[in-house]
Parts: sequence; structure tokens; C-alpha cells
Amino acid sequence: MHFDQRFIELSLFVAQLEDLDKGEITRYAIWGGIALLVLMALALGMALLTYGKLWFQAYMSGADVSMFSLIGMGFRKVRPDMIVKAKVMAKQAGLNVDRKDGISTEQLEAHYLAGGDVMKVINSIIAAQRANIDLDFDRSAAIDLAGRDVMDAVRTSVYPKVIDCPDPQRSGKNFLSAMSKDGVELKIRARVTVRTNLEQLIGGATEETIIARVGESIISSIGSADRHQQVLENPDLISRAVLERGLDAHTAFEIVSIDIADIDVGENIGARLQADQAEADTRVAQAAAEKRRADAIAKEQEMKADVALQRAQLVMAEAEVPQAMAEAFRAGNMRAMVNGK
Repeated sequence: MHFDQRFIELSLFVAQLEDLDKGEITRYAIWGGIALLVLMALALGMALLTYGKLWFQAYMSGADVSMFSLIGMGFRKVRPDMIVKAKVMAKQAGLNVDRKDGISTEQLEAHYLAGGDVMKVINSIIAAQRANIDLDFDRSAAIDLAGRDVMDAVRTSVYPKVIDCPDPQRSGKNFLSAMSKDGVELKIRARVTVRTNLEQLIGGATEETIIARVGESIISSIGSADRHQQVLENPDLISRAVLERGLDAHTAFEIVSIDIADIDVGENIGARLQADQAEADTRVAQAAAEKRRADAIAKEQEMKADVALQRAQLVMAEAEVPQAMAEAFRAGNMRAMVNGK
């Protein structure tokens, strides 16, 4: 029933159109086309007013940014001025900005929407290209999104930086304390020159790991020296031994050099330990002698008590003699001799 009613209404509308003459139909079509053209002109005018300057700048620079891309950026909440500036910089620096195999507008937009710093990424790629460092957009964007300063990483790759070991700001110590085999303490301070390893920057260990590894190796190397004079005479032996251990493995840096900045002689810990050991041995001997003296005194007192006991037993035995003699007289077992009879 519902379908039949719709069919009847459509038939009536077609009949009304047939009743119109061709002039009226033509007039309606013209007015519709004019309205459509006016709307398109207004939209184009607004787009030109909003993005015309940016598009012209990109066009004159050969940055390959279309007007439709600029309009789409407005809907995607992307700053078109930043994207255009980044592509113009890349183009002027000689980078490939082709939308197929180069740094495309879509890649820049995706990095911006992901929360990355587009300008820092482009600047790092340009700096890396000037320094003949292999750094593409994907790796630079990944480093930036990982929270690392990609521009500082490229700068450190070109100009290595120096790390103090130990770092007073991190550990609060001004020197490392190590002891050679002869027991002499050496206070040492080293400087580690590093540059960024871009291939291991993502997931690689930071400066704290480098400082800890270098400090541990320096202490171990000094501890292996027979005499502290060997270290004082040739500190390069320590730095070379530490450098050969490959301490920069799985870190974000490559160690260029390790230099001993300062080295001082501290206490003679070995002698002090020997003196402490001798004093401890003396105390142990004194304690043992005191124990033996106490044992001797106790033994002496035991002997005196035993003598007193023996004397008491002797007195008791002497007291029993008269009693035995009296018993013998009473029993007739003992007689007094008169004149030898």
C-alpha cells in the first residue's frame, strides 16, 4: 500500500514536469548552475584568502604542496604554515620532497599529529646532510618521538662532547678513588669524549651508563697495577686499557677518547691496613695472654684450695689417732710395757 502511494506521487510529479514548457526548465537549470558557480567561487575565494599565500610560497619554491592539501590541513587541525615552511626548507636544502619517494606532505602531517617537532626533524636532516651523516626522515622522526633531542644528537655527532668522570653534578664526587696492589690510593679524574651513535640512539644507554662503565674500568685497571708509580709515570696505559674494552656497546654514544685529566696520590691504605691488622693482632695476643693469666690465677686458687683441703684431711686423720689408741687400750689390744715386758 505504501509503495503504491509513492508510485502515484512520483507519477504526478513527472506529469507536472511534462506540463512545464522547455523554457522554464532551461531557466531553472541556468539559475541552479549560476548558484553552484557562485558557491564554488565563494569557496575558492575563501580558500585563496586563507591559504593562497602559503600555496603561492610553496609553488614558487617547488615544495609540492597542493591547495587541497592545505584545505585538508585545516580540517585535520594541522598548522599549514609549519608544514609549508618545513617543505620549503627541505626543498631549498636540496632534500627530496617528492610525494612518492621523498619527504611528503603526508609524512610531515603524520609526524605533527603524533606530537613530534616537525621543524626540529627537518633541521636535523639538513644538518646531517651537510655533515655527510646518513639520517633519513623515518629515523629522525622516530628519534624525535622517542623523546630524544634529535638536533642535539646530530650536533654531538658532528662536534663530540666531553663528559666528566665522575660528574660532580650527578654523583657529588670530584674524583675516583682506586688502590693499586702496593696499597697506595690514587685519586683520579677522567674526561670522556663521545659522539652520538645515531643507529643506536633509540634504545641505547645514556651518559650515566658511560660514566659508570668508565669509572669501573679505571678502578679495575689501577687495581691491576703492581705499583702506583706505574700509573703516575704513564697514565696513558690506563686510558688505553679502558678504551680497548668496548665500553660503548649498546649505548647511544661512541667513545672517541678517554683522557686522564688529573691524578693525585692519596693515603697509603695498604700500610694503614697493615698497621690496623698489626694492632688487631696485638689486641688478640693481649687478650690471649690475659686469658692464660686468668687461667693461671684460677689454677693457683684451685691448688691453694686443694692444699687447704689436704691439710684439713690431715688434721682429721691426726685427730683419729688418739681415738684409735684409746679404743685399743680398752679392747686390751694394746698394753703398756714395763721394764721391757
